[in-house]
Amino acid sequence: MKVTITRRSFGIAALGAAVMPALFNAKGAAALAATPAIPAGTAPAKIDPLGLVDPELREGAELIMSRPLPDPLDHEAILAMRQGVPPPAAPLPAPAPAIEMRRILGTRGQPEVSIAVIGARRDGDNRPAVLHIHGGGFILGRMQDTFVASQQLAEELDCVVVEVEYRLSPETVFPGPLEDCHTALVWLHANAAELGVNPNSIAVMGESAGGGMAAMLAIAARDRGSVPLCYQVLIYPMLDDRTGTTRRVPPFIGTIGWNEAGNAVGWSSLLGVPAGSDRVPSGAVPARTSDLSGLPPTFIGVGAIDLFVDENIAYAQRLIAHAVPTQLLVVPGAYHGFDFIAPRSRASRTFIASWKLALGAAFRDRAAASG
Repeated sequence: MKVTITRRSFGIAALGAAVMPALFNAKGAAALAATPAIPAGTAPAKIDPLGLVDPELREGAELIMSRPLPDPLDHEAILAMRQGVPPPAAPLPAPAPAIEMRRILGTRGQPEVSIAVIGARRDGDNRPAVLHIHGGGFILGRMQDTFVASQQLAEELDCVVVEVEYRLSPETVFPGPLEDCHTALVWLHANAAELGVNPNSIAVMGESAGGGMAAMLAIAARDRGSVPLCYQVLIYPMLDDRTGTTRRVPPFIGTIGWNEAGNAVGWSSLLGVPAGSDRVPSGAVPARTSDLSGLPPTFIGVGAIDLFVDENIAYAQRLIAHAVPTQLLVVPGAYHGFDFIAPRSRASRTFIASWKLALGAAFRDRAAASG
């Protein structure tokens, strides 16, 4: 089967998923320079990562690997990359779920937050909802890039989707971006009746850094007792700042798309301290959270040659050990962002169907429990 990679899908996905070595200002550069060295080890025999890629995903992999990056890739270069992202795809017209843009008041002394409400109906329905958080390594991305996908999700699962435009790093360090997402979650829960949403049937989800932020948000919601979540969907989530700094992955892992160098700078940009150090702020790194009990049932999906495969498997294992119902899907031959770059491939279609099936089942279970 021939899978066509469109210019738009490659431009957006490659920019969001393959930002490397990444963004730093003077503070971020110092943080990266101070990152602890990775212990030397015996490397396995050289393996060509392209030889491990699913044939239907290979064209996208080759495009990513051939894409030149600015040198140096400093703050100015990343700002230029943000400005150079292709315009987002036009939202689907009616009868697709409508999109309503809003500005909501910040919480805990934070500024206002822009959100998009997709598929709300004020007819008294008691429907589920998803707070979706976009990816981009904490340094790139915008909520408009996933509007079409969120319209499709709202229609397929008969739910409301709320997108949040959280502040990017390094301009805003932790906890600013998390507080933006928490503000959106609290607003969704507080306005459930107006939106036709069941306040006990709210899930969070995100891809890459958005998946990491969703995991952070689930932990924060639990710790603060703010919003009861029914599910979290973590798509190749960015969970552990130590990946690529103090923890090395095999050399054929994480070479297509998001890589170790980009991961170190992305995390350092968010944290304001060196990724992999012992000075990371509490609550900023899901993989460093000791107690995962009481978190919502979880779906984690990741490609087998994604940089995050080890940390995602480890997080799933820890969730299971803390009695959190967890589904883990590892996709052979898949790299970071594969489902955005080649959405028509068999691997992508199966992957997307899997997490939607899991999320839909969670919504049905919650509806049944609510009577």
